[in-house]
Amino acid sequence: MKLLQFFLLLLFPFALFAQQPVEKYDVDSASVAHSGVPKGEVLKFTFQNSSIYPGTFREYWVYIPAQYDPAKPACLFVDQDNIQFKAPTVFDNLIYNKQMPVTNGVFITPGRVAAVDTLSLDRYNRSFEYDALGDSYVRFLLDEFLPDVEKHKATDGRQIKLSKNGNDRAIGGTSSGAICAFTAAWEQPDAFSRVFSGIGTYVSLRGGDRYPSLIRKYEPKAIRVFIQDGSQDNNIYAGDWFYANQMMVRSLEFGGYEVNHVYGEGTHNGNQATAIFPDVMRWLWKDYPAPVKAGLSKNAFLHDILIPGEDWKQLDGESYHEQGFPKPNRIANLGSKPNGQVYFETVENEVYFYLNNDDSSLFIYPVPLSTLAVNGKFYKNIKGNQTVDLSKTDGIGKIIMPHIFQGNGIAKVNTPNNLYYTTGADGTPDAGKLFLIKKDFQKVLVDQGLKNPYGLALTPDHTQLYVTESNSHWVWIYNIKPDGTLTNKQHYGWLYVP
Repeated sequence: MKLLQFFLLLLFPFALFAQQPVEKYDVDSASVAHSGVPKGEVLKFTFQNSSIYPGTFREYWVYIPAQYDPAKPACLFVDQDNIQFKAPTVFDNLIYNKQMPVTNGVFITPGRVAAVDTLSLDRYNRSFEYDALGDSYVRFLLDEFLPDVEKHKATDGRQIKLSKNGNDRAIGGTSSGAICAFTAAWEQPDAFSRVFSGIGTYVSLRGGDRYPSLIRKYEPKAIRVFIQDGSQDNNIYAGDWFYANQMMVRSLEFGGYEVNHVYGEGTHNGNQATAIFPDVMRWLWKDYPAPVKAGLSKNAFLHDILIPGEDWKQLDGESYHEQGFPKPNRIANLGSKPNGQVYFETVENEVYFYLNNDDSSLFIYPVPLSTLAVNGKFYKNIKGNQTVDLSKTDGIGKIIMPHIFQGNGIAKVNTPNNLYYTTGADGTPDAGKLFLIKKDFQKVLVDQGLKNPYGLALTPDHTQLYVTESNSHWVWIYNIKPDGTLTNKQHYGWLYVP
């Protein structure tokens, strides 16, 4: 290939470069140093004490503006790819001209694990840290890295203090650093509400191609996003960068986000991102300190299931523990009743009911785990797999039927007259089976051969049953026949996981 390129270059000296665009961009005045504008200080440090990315070593730089007063924690801009965009000069000018708030810049390199000897290669963590979906990197920033930044001082003794308010924080990068910045805000919008993405890698390297669909399905988050890319960006085995960035913009617009974009004709480089960076900062920080707000999605399904102006309410955790209720740490089973009751069980042996009545009151009712709820009564599975009637008041109860549950990994859901449960754990006698217990406690095997089923739910009209396979992420659906048995089994959905 190299030999062919050599001969082509001899024969047609301009042919190999004919399709490369000539990139010419206007220079923003804020990208040029000006006399009379106070200049901030840039300091260099290292960090190598991560438990989230063990063994990694990285360098980073901190920009401290001349106007920074340690008495008031400054705003923050985090960049994943070293110092780029002429950021210190841009910040000097924009802060001086009051086009952005006083902001500390933190410019970080991806982690590197040093080779064990001189004959081996270092492990480069850039794609692992930056392209991956999930909250690992933002937890690294919040829990490990930024606290280390705040240990340092400017050369004049000013202690570095960073605002913890997500509205005061922006994050950006190019290529893999761009999707990394978006992921940090997507996972923790309360920590980063402003994102700059240059030539972002929203392709199928480590799941980034899922974002356009996820953005459309999730309720919108309070994130303001600016996206840049060039029409001659990469188009390789992992995907088409320019097409993927356009999909991101379209999805963000559909999803109710405040999004802006600039498209050029450049290749996979930071030239245009650098040229537009001052305008990006002006836009991301516009109207500050007014908070960035989530908009309205065009997803009609979200409108059907969400209440306008209402946020999610936490039904377990510290708030209810402080009121004297036991503190659950994992939900075991979830179900609903036709009258609007939603109940769930926890590993601490409590069942909690949330009654959506006129005053939306919360009622918490403790009942032991492995409890059946059939025909309005509760029954508990006890030692030896015997079942007792909890409606008895002697504290012991009456044995109703032995050996209803066998094995562990049990998940269950109720209709008014029937109970369905799975025995999901591998290695147990009934592994991968789905059972029906009728109103008269008759036990019926309704399906088997499932892959560790652990999760059941009913459709709102209680005519169909969902069963999830935790080993495969598939969701099966069945129609419920009048006698409680099941029919029309179908692979119906696939669950995304963090």
